[in-house]
Amino acid sequence: MPTITVEGEQAFECEDGKKLVLAIEDAGLDIMHRCGGQARCTTCRVEVLSGNVPPISEVEIEALEEPDLIEHFRLSCQIRVENDLTIRIAKRGHIEGIAVGTRPSD
Repeated sequence: MPTITVEGEQAFECEDGKKLVLAIEDAGLDIMHRCGGQARCTTCRVEVLSGNVPPISEVEIEALEEPDLIEHFRLSCQIRVENDLTIRIAKRGHIEGIAVGTRPSD
């Protein structure tokens, strides 16, 4: 099982192939997500600090739009965990004061 380390917080194991946003949420960590995993809202952004993730998809590029966002962030709803990762969560519901949306489907 891959291990996900959230910088400055905790590390946890994740089922191989699970969506990153679900793994983070299931570990009890606050990560914003509003569109149900459809790559539309970009609130589930993460920075991948180490580890390998699949190449960014056209769907993510279209959603992130801005070159600076595309260069630094990925959408956790579009990443299936296949190996150990170290990440930084960009947006937190408790900080933004916004409740999370519908749980993304697996």
